[in-house]
Amino acid sequence: MITNTRILLTGLCALTCLFGQEPAISPERIRAHVRFLSGDLLEGRGPGTRGGDLATEYIANQFELAGLKPAADAGTFFQPVPLIGIATQASAQLSASKDDRALDFKWEQEFVGVNEKLTAEDQFEAEAIFVGHGIVAPEYQWNDFKDVDVRGKVLVLFTNEPSSNDPKFFGGRALTYYGRWSYKYEEATRKGAVGVIIIHTTPTAGYSWEVVRNSWSREQPYVKLVPGQEALSLAGWVSKDAGEKLVGLAGHHVDDLLKASEARDFRPIPLGVRIRCNLPTKVRDISTRNVAGLVEGSDPKLKSEVVIYSAHWDHLGIGTPVNGDAIYNGAVDNATGCGILMELARAWAAQPRKPRRSALFLAVTAEEGGLRGSEYYAGHPEIPAGKTALAINYDGLFPFGRTRDVVVNGAERTTVWPVVEAIARRMELTIHPDPRPEQGAYYRSDHFAFAHIGVPAFSVEEGDDFIGKPKGFGAKAFEDYNAKHYHAPSDEFQESWDFSGLAEMARFGFLIGTEVANQERLPSWRAGDEFLPAREKSGVR
Repeated sequence: MITNTRILLTGLCALTCLFGQEPAISPERIRAHVRFLSGDLLEGRGPGTRGGDLATEYIANQFELAGLKPAADAGTFFQPVPLIGIATQASAQLSASKDDRALDFKWEQEFVGVNEKLTAEDQFEAEAIFVGHGIVAPEYQWNDFKDVDVRGKVLVLFTNEPSSNDPKFFGGRALTYYGRWSYKYEEATRKGAVGVIIIHTTPTAGYSWEVVRNSWSREQPYVKLVPGQEALSLAGWVSKDAGEKLVGLAGHHVDDLLKASEARDFRPIPLGVRIRCNLPTKVRDISTRNVAGLVEGSDPKLKSEVVIYSAHWDHLGIGTPVNGDAIYNGAVDNATGCGILMELARAWAAQPRKPRRSALFLAVTAEEGGLRGSEYYAGHPEIPAGKTALAINYDGLFPFGRTRDVVVNGAERTTVWPVVEAIARRMELTIHPDPRPEQGAYYRSDHFAFAHIGVPAFSVEEGDDFIGKPKGFGAKAFEDYNAKHYHAPSDEFQESWDFSGLAEMARFGFLIGTEVANQERLPSWRAGDEFLPAREKSGVR
C-alpha cells in the first residue's frame, strides 16, 4: 500500500521535473537585505517615520526589480494603513493610596502604559480589584471574574494563564490566546473596566521588565476608534517590585496572589486601594503602509487564488537610549524575515513556469504595536480569505548557520501538515515542536491575523539543533538574545553572522508554498480547530 507521504514525495519529484530546477535561494542576498534594513540610516524602522518610509520604498523596489506586479491600492505596491500614534509623555503619573498611605510610581522605572481612548489627556481615580489572570474561558470552565461587577474599576492582574501539565487544559505548557496581554486588555474593555495594571514577572511574561519598558514607553500605533466604542483609560504594566508595593498596601504579596490565581475557585479580591492616573499623551495621525507584490499563477482559473508569504518590516524606531544608543535597529526582529521575504519573491518570480496559483508577498507594518498591519490587511484583503490557500510567515530568525531541525508551530493544526512533513523529510529536517510553548509565539506574530479570518497560517523558523555547534547552543542563543537584545538597541547586524540557515528556511517555505499552489483543493483547518469556523464562513470552495 502506498502511503500518503510517498504519494506527496512522488508528486514533489514530478513537480520538479515539470517546472524545472528550483531557483537557487541565496544566503548572501538575504544578508545584504538584512544589513541595509537594520542600518542606522533607517533609524529603527518606526511606522510613520522617515526610516519606515525608506524601508517600505526599499522593499517595493526589490519587488519591482524581481518582476513582481503591484498588488495594492491604485496599482501600486503600497496599501496605506491609517493609524493613530499615541505617545505617553514622561510627565505621566500613577499613584495608589489606602487610608493614610500613598505611593507614587516612577514612569519607565516602575510603570508604563497608554490611554487607549486615544485622547491627549485623561485623568481618573478608581478602585483597584485583583482578578487573577483576568480570563473568562467557558471551554475550560474557567472564570476569574465569578460574575463580580468590575465596571469602572482598575483591574490588577497577571499575564499568562493558569499552569497545568494537562495538554487539554489551556494547552498545557503551550500558551493560548487567553494568556496574551492583548487578551487581558480586550476582556477588561468588554467588562467595562476603566483600566488594567498588569504586574510583570519574567516567568509570566516570558521576557524582562526592560522589554516591557522599551516597548511601552514609546509611541504605540492604534486603529481609530469608532463613535461609542469602549476603551481603557489605562492599559498599563508595573514592575514586580512596584506591584509588590501596590498590593502590599492591601496586605498582600505578589507571589501569594499569583499562587491564588492558579485555583479554579479563585474569586476577585477587592484591594481597598484607590488608583489615580494621569497620562498626558501626544496624539498624531500615522501614515504607514503594507507593501504587497504579486507573482501570477499559470492556471487561468486558479491564479485568482494565492499563497501568501509575509514578514513585518517595522521595529521600535528611536527610543530610550541604552549605553548611549537610541536606535532600535531590529536586525533579527525582523530584518531577517524581510530579507527572506524579498529573496523568496525573487526566487518565485524567477521560475520559468509558475505554479498554478499566484503568490502574494506581503511586508506588513506595525507588528510591534500589536499586529496592526496584518490585521488591517486581514480586514481589507487584496485577495479574499476564501481565495487564500495558505499564509507562511517569517519573524525573527537567528543567522547562526543551518540547523538539523525546523519549527512550524501551528502547521499541525492544518490540512497542509502532510505536505510539511513530506518536505521536511525531503530536506532531511526534523520537525520539532515549539521548544518554548510557554512564550505563546503562535499568538504573537502576523500569521495569527490570517488565522483569525480562517486562512491556514503558521510561521517557519529554525530549531535549536545548529550544525557544527555544541549541544545546547540554540537554546542558549535564544536565552541570550531574549535577555540582552530582544527589543533593545543591541539587536544589530553582525558581520560574523551565517545566513545559510535562513536560506534553508526560505527554501523550506518555498517548497511548501509551491506544493500548495499546485493542489486542486484549498487547504483548511483540521476538525475541531478554533479557526475552522472562520474558514468555513470565508466562502472557501
